[in-house]
Amino acid sequence: MRQLSLKAGGASSLTDQIVEQTQHLIDTRELRAGARMPSIRRFAKEHGVSSFTVVTAYDRLVALGYVSSRRGSGFFVAQRPELAHAPERPSRLDQSLQSLAALENMPGQKLAFAVPHLMASIAGKRPASKQSAARVSAMTRSQSWLMPQLVQRGLRSIAHDADSRLVNYGEPYGHGRLREFIVGRLAEMNVNASLHGIVTTHGASHGFDLIARYLVRPGDAVLVEDPGYLILYRHLKLLGARLVAVPRTPAGPDPEALEAAIKTHKPRLFFLNTLLQNPTGSSITPAVAHRIVHLAEEHDLLVVEDDVYCDLADDRAMRLAALDQLRHVIYVGSYSKTVSCNLRVGFIACNRELAEELVDIKVLTGLTTCEANERLVHEVLSGGRYRKHVLKLRHALERKREATLRRLEACGLEVFCRPSGGIFLWARFPGIADSKPIAQLAARSGIALVPGNLFRPTQQPSPWMRFNAAFCEDPQMFKALETISRELACVDDGQAAPRLQAVPERRAM
Repeated sequence: MRQLSLKAGGASSLTDQIVEQTQHLIDTRELRAGARMPSIRRFAKEHGVSSFTVVTAYDRLVALGYVSSRRGSGFFVAQRPELAHAPERPSRLDQSLQSLAALENMPGQKLAFAVPHLMASIAGKRPASKQSAARVSAMTRSQSWLMPQLVQRGLRSIAHDADSRLVNYGEPYGHGRLREFIVGRLAEMNVNASLHGIVTTHGASHGFDLIARYLVRPGDAVLVEDPGYLILYRHLKLLGARLVAVPRTPAGPDPEALEAAIKTHKPRLFFLNTLLQNPTGSSITPAVAHRIVHLAEEHDLLVVEDDVYCDLADDRAMRLAALDQLRHVIYVGSYSKTVSCNLRVGFIACNRELAEELVDIKVLTGLTTCEANERLVHEVLSGGRYRKHVLKLRHALERKREATLRRLEACGLEVFCRPSGGIFLWARFPGIADSKPIAQLAARSGIALVPGNLFRPTQQPSPWMRFNAAFCEDPQMFKALETISRELACVDDGQAAPRLQAVPERRAM
């Protein structure tokens, strides 16, 4: 590696200079893929900089996908995906207007939907006084898994940029550097995406909205998971879709039920959350993933893969997009779970032709996404500290998840599965077919529990309840669960338990 031209006290920091000049050497092929980078100590000595500066620069280069780190071996130039830097194609507004005409012909529906305030924390003590409110607020803040410091650093960085793009409209497809980052990130998961197949969105829900607006017409059959993402159900119903439920098992969607639904209803779309699913916490197995891709190819079915918990899962986990390479799979991601839920930055990865159509809908319904937010998220993701934050986050959530799981089982609850990561646990009291009375009983003790019927397409009764392990440290919640468990035991013994009646268990998934 040739000597870099570094200047202390310049307009750019030494770290920025190292990163930018190394990127240039790799982009121009002066540094080839697989070449060994100088050790941190050697680099610092040769260039007269501190080891801390080199560590920070190398971390950023790893985050940007230019360098890979091999434990015990050092740093190496990474294999970079080929990016097509063709000029952006203008949005075809004539076709967008035709799409608008089609949307206007859809019958209007009133969206009767309200998310209870308790949904935010999933399970926790409901404040009954100013003192308890302060205690719950402090508990929630101390258990937050997001790192505002990363966003604050990013804000300071982009604030120094006087570029007029911060006050102009963004690009229709989204901020170019963020999309390049996404292409590289997907390549790490063995998904071969193109730059013009990435469309940024206002979070994952906006991505689902764009896809559904383009592909769903009133009366269309759309496959969804049972249980699954409740807001998606409401939105699809608003568009006039007929929801067909596919039961979720600990291994993913039931393949036999999926095949039967495809043959019976001839759907065009299947929405599913493959990894660390909300609400069950389960992840799809390789066998089920291969079966779904095979069915999609056989029946020309488009599968929308929701992977919003991507960074909380292992990169080696099975993803449909990696098996299908975006032929029948539309991949939706988001940075709301690990960067900021307030910035609302997500993306769609699909084939180039579909991306063009989705951009038309995006421009028609909201012009562009917020480039300032997208530049800020890119700054956080490429800053080097993000990956370390995610690794620490995974370990912290694992401890919380295991602790919550043990305490739930000690209270007599049965868990749906033991998740490999993420935040959700899905549990029930054996012998109970409907968890709604249990949630109502817990509410009398000031405890907010979320009954499983809220996560079903038609809100049928369910024995299950969702728990967010990141917010399950209040001992009052487990005391309430223990009390309920004792009352259920009394019912089983034939003793009087006037506040809760058990009903025969039936399959409710």
